[in-house]
Amino acid sequence: MSAVVSPTNTMPECNHCGAHVSDQFARVFADEYGHIRACPNCSANAGIAEVSKERAHQA
Repeated sequence: MSAVVSPTNTMPECNHCGAHVSDQFARVFADEYGHIRACPNCSANAGIAEVSKERAHQA
């Protein structure tokens, strides 16, 4: 599984806000398609998994 990576940058990015995240964060929170729908920059740290699920259902 790999997170979405922009053509000019090799770091994974949040699909919601575009912030860069670590490879470890992407391995934990990316969905089966590699999309990261929430990160510490656009959601509360305690609720990243919940926000990610909610945004996935809205897409």
